[in-house]
Amino acid sequence: MDRIRTIVVAAFLTANAAALNAQIPQSEYAQRRAALAQAVGNGIVVALGSPEPEEDYISFFQNSRFRYLTGFTEPEAALAFVAKDGKIVGKEILFVNPRNPAEEVWTGKRLGLEGVRQTLGFDARMASSLANVIDTLITRNPGATLHVVGNFNSEGPIITRDDQIVGGFAKRQNPPDIQKVDSVVDRLRRVKTAAELDLIRKAIAITVDAEREAMKYVAPGQNEFEINALIDYTFRRNGAERASFSSIVGSGPNSTTLHYNANDRFFAPNDVIVMDIGASYLGYSADVTRTVPVSGKFSPEQRAIYQIVRDAQASAERQAKLNTPGRILSDSASAILAVGLARIGLIESATGTIDCDSTATRQCSPFRLYYMHGLGHGIGLDVHDPGAASGGAPLIAGSAFTIEPGIYVRENTLDIIPKTPKNLAFIEKIRPAFQKYRNIGVRIEDDYIMTEKGLEWVSRAPREIDEVEATMKEPWRGPMARDAAKIGWYPSGSRPAP
Repeated sequence: MDRIRTIVVAAFLTANAAALNAQIPQSEYAQRRAALAQAVGNGIVVALGSPEPEEDYISFFQNSRFRYLTGFTEPEAALAFVAKDGKIVGKEILFVNPRNPAEEVWTGKRLGLEGVRQTLGFDARMASSLANVIDTLITRNPGATLHVVGNFNSEGPIITRDDQIVGGFAKRQNPPDIQKVDSVVDRLRRVKTAAELDLIRKAIAITVDAEREAMKYVAPGQNEFEINALIDYTFRRNGAERASFSSIVGSGPNSTTLHYNANDRFFAPNDVIVMDIGASYLGYSADVTRTVPVSGKFSPEQRAIYQIVRDAQASAERQAKLNTPGRILSDSASAILAVGLARIGLIESATGTIDCDSTATRQCSPFRLYYMHGLGHGIGLDVHDPGAASGGAPLIAGSAFTIEPGIYVRENTLDIIPKTPKNLAFIEKIRPAFQKYRNIGVRIEDDYIMTEKGLEWVSRAPREIDEVEATMKEPWRGPMARDAAKIGWYPSGSRPAP
């Protein structure tokens, strides 16, 4: 077990000793910063928050790493502290914009310097003083490494605001050694504490309600944007601050586009609809996908594809055990998908190959024509959070992640296969099945938490074929009532400050 993993597990166990809350206490943010100090050992740590939007009427969202370390959600903020021998030395500094009534009338109340000191316990400084204060810290700690957390562009010529800020530190007369430690913070984020899991469960509960509402409402002749609107309404009515990503409501051919989000096509009676959605609750994300038939009943072709995907998901679930590498889940699901695709004729055999390119020098698995993505990903402050169900990292207690196999029979699939003699023979053999299943896309995605006792399936929206069809038969009687007990709504109308 490496050093970072030891730190992560220790922080998880410490934070989980506290009682569950609907918000994350300041003590937990302090534990996260202490874990970061332990991970870097020695030096000056600087974490950069997100900048003010270009216009004050554009929504502002704090970047996830800064929010993870501070819980502070105002723009232009920054964090700094000194670490020695793995411990924070002296006062942590939070750089913020000061109170300004003339600006706050447009953008809302700020905590300000005194509010930060009294409420959050930091040594508060003006955001505009960041460069001077860091320069002083570098001077007082000669030879110290500057560990920076921010939005950096490691590829290409584009320079971000955070690149420019850090570049200024590098131009000093005696520049420090600068290390970007985003990956260190991401490794700490892999394990979720009890408070984080509580918020994730609430986001998932709201998302499941939205999936159920959409299933009841779907009918031929509707438009994707109608379902999208109902989903968004259900999110907001139940306390979610927003969707955690652009909602995907893809019908017919759109069901085969992985991240389709135009959501403006009218349904045809024989379509399936992929509804890939997630609520964001106090910053934490859900990600749940259901595929439903517009008619309310799966056709034989739709049913065949759906069952293969569901079987693949179930296979991965059975492999999801404590400390199991994610790739074991992925390999299991892929094997089921390949066998199923061969059974219905969309590939020749589960173990067969096709030429990857026109030179026929490399061979590829043909099931990847219909399954192009990974099995899953972590969920948390980002909808694609550190920690995944398909990589080599183990599923340790506190992991929150998705399992989402899919099959997508895109209408241009046969056109994009390289036209080698081997592939031409393959195309002619599968063409009848391809025409039969063309424009059917199915993805089933659920959210899970790995506990010391094993896998917890959290996103319990209808997913078996009979469950989906039964739910779609239920009459839609207007927007569902808000369930305050389930989602932790604050009756006073205001949520506690982070």
